[in-house]
Amino acid sequence: MIDDDFESAVGAYRKELLVHCYRMLGSVHEAEDLVQETMLRAWRAWDRYDERRASVRTWLYKIATNACLTALKGRARRPLPSMVGGPEPGEAEFPLAPALDVPWLQPFPDALLDDPASRVARRGSLRLALIAAMQVLPPKQRAVLILRDVLEFSAAETAELLETSAAAVNSALQRARAGLSGVAVTEEEVAEPDDAAVNDLLDRYVRSFETADVGALVTLLTDDAALEMPPVPHWYRGRHSYGLFMVRLFEWRGTGWRMVRTTANGQPALVAYLLSDGVYRLHTLQVLTVEGGRVARNVVFTDARVFSAFGLAPTLPGP
Repeated sequence: MIDDDFESAVGAYRKELLVHCYRMLGSVHEAEDLVQETMLRAWRAWDRYDERRASVRTWLYKIATNACLTALKGRARRPLPSMVGGPEPGEAEFPLAPALDVPWLQPFPDALLDDPASRVARRGSLRLALIAAMQVLPPKQRAVLILRDVLEFSAAETAELLETSAAAVNSALQRARAGLSGVAVTEEEVAEPDDAAVNDLLDRYVRSFETADVGALVTLLTDDAALEMPPVPHWYRGRHSYGLFMVRLFEWRGTGWRMVRTTANGQPALVAYLLSDGVYRLHTLQVLTVEGGRVARNVVFTDARVFSAFGLAPTLPGP
């Protein structure tokens, strides 16, 4: 049957296509929808697929990329708060009112990657700041950058996927790289979540957070550490501002916290639970950027759709 042949041929590519669509769209849920659309388009065209023209993988990437480009027409980019405006002064108190009209960038659960080896290989190219920067690029440039620099398709292959010329691909790639100047990183520059030094830093961060020890917590930050909280548009930069916000947080929410380790976008992450009515209730997902043995950025997510994508438990047993 064609269904059996089709699933046997394409099934192994679902997860890497999900990562590809996420890079293009900046949303796990939209990426899942586009992978489903890709598979539907591929199934409808399966009887016309010619293996002499392209491998199944290349053929699927062509369908997925063009589906993403279609989906991106007329859509607003997905930013982080630091891409919307400048940092707020730490001394000022702002209400944490969400900007629900902004399609904020979402993190990607490492658990959705296909195998441990690919998690390591993709760590740098999934870094949250890099995904955010990609969203600023025009969609076609974004596609070219991902196909050429991340997936390592040749200029000729990329031109075939996008139905354009190799010269146009090279031009778009040059502009895309210029647009990401200062953002792209090598694999060696990305802290590994399972590195011993990173583990020690996270242990100390968790201990400081759970004991509401702001003094100890700020010693674990870089001098210009950033704190962002989508969908709240405000954000803070520097140890002082970060620390003042944490003081207000503990005064507002209390000091009964429990933190659970996870990973997102190839980066260490923490799930924060707040004690309420005798149980710990899910509060935030915090994706950390570690540089030079310190926390350089913390992007704090409160979106229930993000929690769902990560399969986070809504509660944990109380003390």
